[in-house]
Amino acid sequence: MPKPEPRPLRTLPERAFHARARLVAALMCCVCFAGLAARLAYLQLFSGDWYTSRALGQQLRDTVVPADRGRIYSADGVLLAANSSCWTLRASPREMPEEKLSLAAQGLAEILELDEAKLLEKFSDRTSNDCLLRYRVERDTADRVRDFCEENGITGIRINQDSKRWYPEGEFLASVLGFTNVDNAGVSGLELKYNDVLTGQNGVVLTAVNAWGYTLEQSYETEKVPLEGGGLRLTVDANIQHYLENALDYAVKEHHVAARAVGIVMDVNTGAVLAMSTTPAYDPNQPRVIYDAAARKAVDALTGSERAAALQLAQQTQWRNKAVSDLYEPGSVFKLITCAAALDAGAVSKNSTFYCGESISVAGTRFHCANHKRHGSQTVTQALENSCNQSFIQIGARLGKEAFCDYFAAFGLREPTGVDLPAEPKKSLYYTADRMGPVELASCAFGQSSKISYMEMAAAVCAVVNGGRLMQPYLVSDILNPDGSILQHTEPVCRRQVIKPETSETMREMMEAVVLYGGGRNARIQGYRVGGKSGTSQKLDSADEKARIASFVAVAPIDDPQFLCLVCLDEPHSWTTAGGSLSAPVCAEVLEQTLVYKGVPRAVEPETDTDPAQTAADLPADGDSFDGA
Repeated sequence: MPKPEPRPLRTLPERAFHARARLVAALMCCVCFAGLAARLAYLQLFSGDWYTSRALGQQLRDTVVPADRGRIYSADGVLLAANSSCWTLRASPREMPEEKLSLAAQGLAEILELDEAKLLEKFSDRTSNDCLLRYRVERDTADRVRDFCEENGITGIRINQDSKRWYPEGEFLASVLGFTNVDNAGVSGLELKYNDVLTGQNGVVLTAVNAWGYTLEQSYETEKVPLEGGGLRLTVDANIQHYLENALDYAVKEHHVAARAVGIVMDVNTGAVLAMSTTPAYDPNQPRVIYDAAARKAVDALTGSERAAALQLAQQTQWRNKAVSDLYEPGSVFKLITCAAALDAGAVSKNSTFYCGESISVAGTRFHCANHKRHGSQTVTQALENSCNQSFIQIGARLGKEAFCDYFAAFGLREPTGVDLPAEPKKSLYYTADRMGPVELASCAFGQSSKISYMEMAAAVCAVVNGGRLMQPYLVSDILNPDGSILQHTEPVCRRQVIKPETSETMREMMEAVVLYGGGRNARIQGYRVGGKSGTSQKLDSADEKARIASFVAVAPIDDPQFLCLVCLDEPHSWTTAGGSLSAPVCAEVLEQTLVYKGVPRAVEPETDTDPAQTAADLPADGDSFDGA
């Protein structure tokens, strides 16, 4: 046999190459192992929370438990806004039996008044684990759904307890309280202004589920308890509010008021609003239902887009709180401001006299008194009693446009009052001194050509009678914790001193003379001293030349002012449009009931109908509207 050839010996370079290869392989293994170890250490030490949350997200289902909104109370403890239990219905198509989808769609559509085809389409989406069926249904509806599902073996329907806003007193104080939307968020009124305070913190229920999202039979639940929102205690007294709403409602119906009525009752010394109403109102439990029968009938008579637009307008109108949001021409009620400014500036004195003839000419424009009344020679007090336009044109001229505009601003008539309600205009409509000519000064002096809010007018008259202090109006006296304890108390705020105390005292005497001897006789209250002023303003921006706002402001007791009542009837259609005839009796009724309720004693007073300072021929006719040519 041939002898095998000997294996050739490895050379040194070849052995070195294989050694290096093994070394490189070992190093690469070490690097990879070190990288994996570092990654594992990073995931365990630094990313554990992130992966834990992802795991929990796949293993748990969270269900929100809505929190109750804070409750709202009147000053005398009447519950005005509360919460009631309801139920929200949801479905989990993944958990619904395939063979019963059609039955579920048919039965639930009938109970919930939904479209069967759309329900079946939702249930057929087997990738869905949650879909909404109906928000906030009543107990009987939720019970019918539960019974139907149990009787037919339908799973995957969830009935979650919920909460919705409830107003126990219905339309009472509706324009002030406002209402909430389907998400329980404030839409208008105090509900909107104090939404952050009233909104609570929702709770959460966590339920274990498997990898496909089905609830585990042997699972656990953990719960974060919902926290109720903060509550409100108002300055509004429920009894006084009832007095105002009842009197306004009667006046609106009796005098066929076309554009609603406004009423405000205030504490003249603090600015607290004791009552506020825009009538007719609406039911905040059903805010989208047109509450006024005539307006609802007019909307229902339309179809299509016209009906939709009319419905929206009618809803916006009934929700609007005119007392705060609307501007109007105050008419002769504003003469209180002109008179107080002129007396305070020294432009006139209590005994200054003026002459009222057939008319007065200002820069070529002739102005008359209402009904072309000629009052003759009269003092400032008599001019106020008679609501004499000509005299106040002369008073405004003596005051001058610069001073007039300064006092207009000082009484807070250029800016928002700061009342704690939404939708207050950022400014009123007025002439500045550089834009005011003699004619504009004349018409502004007796209450035309400027537009202010009802709230501004009420606050300004409070300053006229309370010693000259302009108080900021407010409606919330306390913010409450859920247990009813006081979290925050509101103190009265004096914005500025407008007129001197002695000027205010003189104005109180003159306002009482208006009620005793002038155009405010219908505001008399037996046993109480009352001061006031009427107004019958022409709506200069209305297409109807006969459109008027009949208004009256009254303060009692005028010798020790406590309560103010402003009543304005927008476009009455009655035997007259005079504020002294239509609105003064409303003020008298509300103030008399308020004074008795608050325990203010009556005094025996002599009956007197004649002002010693004027003759029978000088007694005023009722009515003080604009009359210029």
